[in-house]
Amino acid sequence: MRFDVITLFPELIEPWLATGVTRRAFASGAVQVRLWPLRDFADGPYRRVDDRPFGGGPGMVMLAEPLRRCWEAVRRDRGLPAVRPTGVAVDVPTVLFSPAGRVLDHAVVAEYAGPQGPGAILVCGRYEGVDERFVQACVDVELSLGDFVLSGGELAALALLDAVARLQPGVLGDAASAAQDSFHPGVDGLLDCPHYTRPDVWDGPHGPQAVPAVLLSGHHAHIEAWRRQQRLLRTARARPDVLQRARARGALSAQDLAWLAAQGYNL
Repeated sequence: MRFDVITLFPELIEPWLATGVTRRAFASGAVQVRLWPLRDFADGPYRRVDDRPFGGGPGMVMLAEPLRRCWEAVRRDRGLPAVRPTGVAVDVPTVLFSPAGRVLDHAVVAEYAGPQGPGAILVCGRYEGVDERFVQACVDVELSLGDFVLSGGELAALALLDAVARLQPGVLGDAASAAQDSFHPGVDGLLDCPHYTRPDVWDGPHGPQAVPAVLLSGHHAHIEAWRRQQRLLRTARARPDVLQRARARGALSAQDLAWLAAQGYNL
């Protein structure tokens, strides 16, 4: 799959692509990332990409024309028509990171992580926003990291790329790691359970703290049962909305529900 990133600051993204475990996905080509500096498509000696908003108000707005030129160049580089004809199915989705977008979650990441998928054109907005005419004409999907505002879309683009890279075969040291992440279908969309490592008794700031005995037992069935219970408990405490959705999907067994009820969580 291929991701094209339209950005004013490619230098924010370049180092990350060569750092950490996810670099394997980019170095191998499993996830291709191409950076498109927006100022290369702007006019004038100052390569201006923004202007004051019509109607007044604070801040600046990204100009539609440099964005259009860059977007069309990306499409041509992919071997596509510069402009997709009206009424034709989406070939490569154009994604704008925006507070108005769908919140980025595991289901969204999985949509973009398919190895045979086209990836996406990622538009990183800045300033007060993007000229709405470009959004209406060229953007297919809007995504958000949550109910807060960033200085630009680069961090959101990196979040999507990192999450997609983690799901590619051979990227993580253990192929089972991603399947046990929070929100993954492998754990029924629940939060992950607590994890512990050496020493088995840690002299913490409030005195000695031991690892739960079941994890030292070597009894794999008991360990897995404990982990399931801890996933349920952690999700009930921290994200009851996620637990309710899991129940609505039929992901919780009668045994799960009985155990939660015994802990005081009646769904």
